[in-house]
Amino acid sequence: MQFTFLGTSAGTPTRQRNVTGLALQHGGPKGWYLVDCGEGTQHQLQRTHHSLVQLRAIFITHVHGDHSFGLPGLLASASMAGRTEPLPLIAPGPIKAYVETALAATDSHLGYDIEFIEVHADGFQWQDGHVHVTTAALSHRVPTVAYVFTERHLERQLLTDRLRADCIEAGPSWGELQRGRDVTLDDGRVLRSDDYTAIHRTPRRVVVGGDNDTPECLREACEGAQVLIHESTYTQAVSDHVGPKPQHSSAEQVARFAEAVGLPNLVLTHFSSRYQFNHPSAPLIDEIEQEARRFYSGNLNLARDFDRYRLERDGRLVAVTDEPAGEKSEPAAN
Repeated sequence: MQFTFLGTSAGTPTRQRNVTGLALQHGGPKGWYLVDCGEGTQHQLQRTHHSLVQLRAIFITHVHGDHSFGLPGLLASASMAGRTEPLPLIAPGPIKAYVETALAATDSHLGYDIEFIEVHADGFQWQDGHVHVTTAALSHRVPTVAYVFTERHLERQLLTDRLRADCIEAGPSWGELQRGRDVTLDDGRVLRSDDYTAIHRTPRRVVVGGDNDTPECLREACEGAQVLIHESTYTQAVSDHVGPKPQHSSAEQVARFAEAVGLPNLVLTHFSSRYQFNHPSAPLIDEIEQEARRFYSGNLNLARDFDRYRLERDGRLVAVTDEPAGEKSEPAAN
């Protein structure tokens, strides 16, 4: 399970950071999912290996423009790239009207169907052959959600001793059972995969938060999660100066929450455009990191545009390098 940050700025882009977008890849070398689509997201994608034809679904956390203004252009470009498969768009209801109006007003015609799915519908959940997705309601100026991505179809280990004890000879049936499929033998016996295989690890789970001023909203969603990706728009001092109206989280708020619930990996993003990486007079993103480290003892990372991370099967989060000879990795920064 791997994810790439396409934009890490809040509200407006900067010279170094685009507005929000995240590509999550799981289940095969090409298929991927997009979480939020700020203006310029399709341009950011040009610097990655992700293809709009291979995009499995789009998830929008809320209607604000820095999370959705890039949608019409990206959808049109997917059509021009030759996409024909229907594309699920999971989003708040107003996004449907926005996309349809923008496409109609610009005489844009797609060569594929968009499957609009209302994310605020009661009992929402979505899945395909690779991930199961649920949501958690957050606290912001408009209805906002976090998406919880949980991998499906974990690898199974055959219980060969049990198979042999039940006189089940090695053959194609063993392979089917290991793939999680039940089997009917020639003698009429029905073999359940769950009876003859074992799964020796927990599913990988990543929580991707939208804008949110109350991290505690995510307590239940973070149970069993190895990674939380959450906004950290300000330091606490700046948040206190700005006041509660924007309804964003500070580094201290998110770090305290992550420490309290025992999250092993925390990735902060969505930094106010006032913060710079290196500037003689502007606030620095280092200030957000320093504040978070005072309250969180786990594996902390501050995302930059095009940073890639891989969540290993054992729950370790590693930073993926961009070496052309192949994907080598190094432990994510502590």
